[in-house]
Amino acid sequence: MHSSDSVSPPPGCPAHRAGGPGQKDDFRTPLYGAEFAADPEAFYAYLRHYGVAAPVELAPGVPATLVTDYSAALHVLQNAELFSKDSRRWRDFAEGRVPADSPVIPMMAYRPNALFSDGAPHLRLRQAITDSMSRIDTHRLSRQVERVSTYLVDQFSARGSADLINDYAKLLSLLVFNDIFGCPEEIGDRLVEGFSNLFDGIDTENANQEVLGALSELVAHKRAKPGSDVTTWLMEHPSNLTDEEMVHQLVTLIAGGSEPMRNLMATCMLLILSDARFFGGQYGGALLVEDAIDEVLWNSPPFANYGIHYPTQDVDLFGVKLAAGDPVVVSFAAANTDPALSSSRQTLSKRAHLAWSAGPHACPAKDPAQLIAIAAIEKLLNELPDVELAVAVDSLTWRPGPFHRALATLPVRFSPVRKARPQPSAPQPQQSAADQDRAKKREKAGRGGLWSSFLSWWRE
Repeated sequence: MHSSDSVSPPPGCPAHRAGGPGQKDDFRTPLYGAEFAADPEAFYAYLRHYGVAAPVELAPGVPATLVTDYSAALHVLQNAELFSKDSRRWRDFAEGRVPADSPVIPMMAYRPNALFSDGAPHLRLRQAITDSMSRIDTHRLSRQVERVSTYLVDQFSARGSADLINDYAKLLSLLVFNDIFGCPEEIGDRLVEGFSNLFDGIDTENANQEVLGALSELVAHKRAKPGSDVTTWLMEHPSNLTDEEMVHQLVTLIAGGSEPMRNLMATCMLLILSDARFFGGQYGGALLVEDAIDEVLWNSPPFANYGIHYPTQDVDLFGVKLAAGDPVVVSFAAANTDPALSSSRQTLSKRAHLAWSAGPHACPAKDPAQLIAIAAIEKLLNELPDVELAVAVDSLTWRPGPFHRALATLPVRFSPVRKARPQPSAPQPQQSAADQDRAKKREKAGRGGLWSSFLSWWRE
């Protein structure tokens, strides 16, 4: 247990007003709001004085324990007998003590998929995911990232300025995932809009229903017309997923892939554009995009705090008491920067960080995720060789929230680029007669969405 002598909460933390370690037993440090988003490292440093884990509040009325120690985090992530992922064990939620409109419920409430399962049910659902993801053709994926990157840069390159979050990283991740999962135009448009609104907190109840409805239609579409995509491969897997399991697997895979991808790319681009080691790398220096990705995954992972588990019984975690059924959140960010690792991080494998989690629920798509991020960033830097930040680094803001590390905007400027694009030589995506008819109707009505616009650009 760390000493709590002379511990000061970070500036802005309500602990200044309500006590702290060793002062008030019922105080919980909030992991939401602008103060935490602005300086999470200061919060983690303060929380470490509770020991390997500390009492926090994920949202108003949602208490949890945050694991900040690397060894303790591995113990939780790798010990499925003592720490369950099944959130039906969440005692406060089951007993009605969590506000019904809490913003963390979509990320924590049970879904019939691999993320919220243990044991044999988890193995069955997980195997379907890993087998299906392993069938992704990396060469085809690289070509698609190239196409999407080119399309998005085309939309703003003549302006001489852009927001690399909302104009690039956010849209690229959703468009690439639409392709990976074989979305027809109309369904793809709805998913782009629905997931964008969910991530940005815009009318989340309706956005969630729109996403579930669109994914249900995608499953029905692929049952009737299978293709060469992850949705079809999941459907054809010997695990025999039901339609409900399919929908909720897809929610986790698409949302759990596109949002962290957006944040990984954004934070990496910020590092490259603000740190001379990397900025020089694009123009003759030594460090590459891969090095920037590794540094971000260690020091500022896109999923900063997640890996939520529920003790199956009362547990003593290296001196910290945990009650059965209370949520235990792993801070991948705090564990990666654990001071106990400071002398050994240089000798650890590059993949020893916990940004992709660990144990039976480790991310099944880390390799394609890194491929997408590296290819998209390299494409942007090649297309806009003099791109630079348009504002001071300390003026940038981060989106509040307990789980992610996410820039709100990333304004840049560059020399305007105007050039005609050659027609793509790659095969064009297939469209059914019904899809073509719907696309024509949307075009006539002026309601074409982003996915439709991209596919139309591709066909030109």
